[in-house]
Amino acid sequence: VSFLFSTDSSSLFLFIQLQNSLSSLSKDRTFDFNSLEKKLFRFHSAMAKNVGILAMDIYFPPTCVQQEALEAHDGASKGKYTIGLGQDCLAFCTELEDVISMSFNAVTSLLEKYKVDPNQIGRLEVGSETVIDKSKSIKTFLMQLFEKCGNTDVEGVDSTNACYGGTAALLNCVNWVESNSWDGRYGLVICTDSAVYAEGPARPTGGAAAIAMLIGPNAPIVFESKLRGSHMAHVYDFYKPNLASEYPVVDGKLSQTCYLMALDSCYKHLCSKFEKLEGKEFSINDADYFVFHSPYNKLVQKSFARLLYNDFLRNASSIDEAAKEKFTPFSSLSLDESYQSRDLEKVSQQLAKPFYDAKVQPTTLVPKEVGNMYTASLYAAFASLIHNKNSDLAGKRVVMFSYGSGSTATMFSLRLCENQSPFSLSSIASIMDVGGKLKSRHEYAPEKFVETMKLMEHRYGAKDFVTSKEGILDLLAPGTYYLKEVDSLYRRFYGKKGDDGSVANGH
Repeated sequence: VSFLFSTDSSSLFLFIQLQNSLSSLSKDRTFDFNSLEKKLFRFHSAMAKNVGILAMDIYFPPTCVQQEALEAHDGASKGKYTIGLGQDCLAFCTELEDVISMSFNAVTSLLEKYKVDPNQIGRLEVGSETVIDKSKSIKTFLMQLFEKCGNTDVEGVDSTNACYGGTAALLNCVNWVESNSWDGRYGLVICTDSAVYAEGPARPTGGAAAIAMLIGPNAPIVFESKLRGSHMAHVYDFYKPNLASEYPVVDGKLSQTCYLMALDSCYKHLCSKFEKLEGKEFSINDADYFVFHSPYNKLVQKSFARLLYNDFLRNASSIDEAAKEKFTPFSSLSLDESYQSRDLEKVSQQLAKPFYDAKVQPTTLVPKEVGNMYTASLYAAFASLIHNKNSDLAGKRVVMFSYGSGSTATMFSLRLCENQSPFSLSSIASIMDVGGKLKSRHEYAPEKFVETMKLMEHRYGAKDFVTSKEGILDLLAPGTYYLKEVDSLYRRFYGKKGDDGSVANGH
């Protein structure tokens, strides 16, 4: 079988197709198909090289509100949200959308556009902190897409810890493909969240989106699995103890400090592992791009500047003399003092600015335009990088930082290469169509946004209602899944908008 000697993505397609046909062919007693199947599984498990992200797609609601308009409506000082937070726009779910409908849309779009047979999915992992049900996972809702194709042999469930659940789901899938448990099929990861806050200073940091990622070998986005550092701790910076409310309890100042503490720790661990592997010290110069979990853009700016300060403390020779001179007055600060020093923060950002513009700014488009997407935030930033730089990314290293309050964090490294279509960086950029999706959105006035938030607050945990389609269904593109109703037993039912605008029975 010629494809056994190939390591490209097409060989995996052929392998899966052959494997799926073995059961029907095994009725022929003249050949030992079970033996062949076992050999093929062992072969492909042994050759799972360059494991990573084969394909991506993103979905965010078509409804949004401009941050500048929200500033004026809230009576905030001009620039508080746009400059102080660094945000431009905020996407939000109306009563027709939730994390399940967004997940349906991201998954179906990925499978259809990359022509992936649902039977080729062997593991499905969901990361989310948006609680729809305290027992039933979001993954089980999505299984309806696979059940109708006869595929119920799909491992994985939901992962939950604030904004980190998507990364946990992703690492689970990558580890599965790299393990002896891998059966030759793809892994599929969904990060989905609707970030909403009570009226007040935190509300502008909301957002909503779902991202789907296909995981397998010979990927254009490869995990450097040895370059990974994590930080786990017990803190109360952001949490949701009131199960009757969708809103979190937030200590904003503590949350920012915990984020930076986790960043320092993860960077230290990643640098240490790099030095053991490569025999030289790591600095920001050893990665082409840095992608951060983005609650709001200003924190991303501070975080990257913090890495430059870390480089100064670890190895001052990695930065130029002018920067070294400006950092020197802060070299004796304790760790706690460094987190509180406004002067250090200002100097760090000034020194990091040219590096930020080159290594971070290309990752900020979707988080600035859509808002904080919790588990999807980091990967929406990565989608921004692919959208902006896909033709120039081959051979580049990208360092990712994932943070979830409570707290959990991991920094990991990716290597990018330009594979053949359909699993290529250019295909991912084209299929995601980030620019087109942003342009096709519908802006709400702040008053209508607030009205929608009040309705969603009232509907959270409610039962026995039918969603109103009037004026909202028209905003959804043909083929979009949406919430139809929740019955008296809290069961949720979804529909799919037809190409002609009609409503089809969904899931």
